[in-house]
Amino acid sequence: MFAESGPFHVTLHRHPAWKVVLPLGGHVEVGYGTGRTVAATGVIVPPQLAHTCAASAGYVALFLDPWVLDPGLGLARLGDGAARRVLAVLGHTGTPGLGPGPNSDLAAARAELLTLTRAGRPLDPRVAHAVRESSRAGSDVPISAIAADVGLSPPRLRALVRVSAGVPLTRLRRWARLRVAIADLPRESAASAAAGAGFADQAHFTRTARSLLGRTPASIGRSPA
Repeated sequence: MFAESGPFHVTLHRHPAWKVVLPLGGHVEVGYGTGRTVAATGVIVPPQLAHTCAASAGYVALFLDPWVLDPGLGLARLGDGAARRVLAVLGHTGTPGLGPGPNSDLAAARAELLTLTRAGRPLDPRVAHAVRESSRAGSDVPISAIAADVGLSPPRLRALVRVSAGVPLTRLRRWARLRVAIADLPRESAASAAAGAGFADQAHFTRTARSLLGRTPASIGRSPA
């Protein structure tokens, strides 16, 4: 979960997760394709969609694994009532300028979103194992070793993950490393966070953040989350 206390804009990016953007007043606008935009009081952005995003006020952004929601949902608007229901679960009143609520319940927010949308299909157990092992904090286990654990060749495992999760396994691993690094930013420098998460260097961390989130580690580090 991210939260900003004021308006914010992120550049073109493509993340391997569902993103739910909930402005604390005002609206959010998502740009994609050739000049296409969607504006609403809440937006759900599907995995792998190249897009920009701008909120006119403070906002909360939630990320969910790509298999959590039905892939057929696509880019979707959340009406004011639905957005407020999710914000209420997170401890927000919808008032601009507030950070994450002290009683934020991410599991409850996920459950609320599932009542408003549709759940995805359960992961193949072999895929669940591969995702868990490859995205474990600090993990550097080769994909070949993970494939051997579940009795598959590396190419077959990669294909199965792409079909079941909808995102390549290597991209999910980069996403996991980015999450680890971001979690360390409030108390670590960008260089230390990059090293701790397994990035080659700070520049690699910065490129990954721009590609998957549309913003720099420095801007993330300034944000309450």
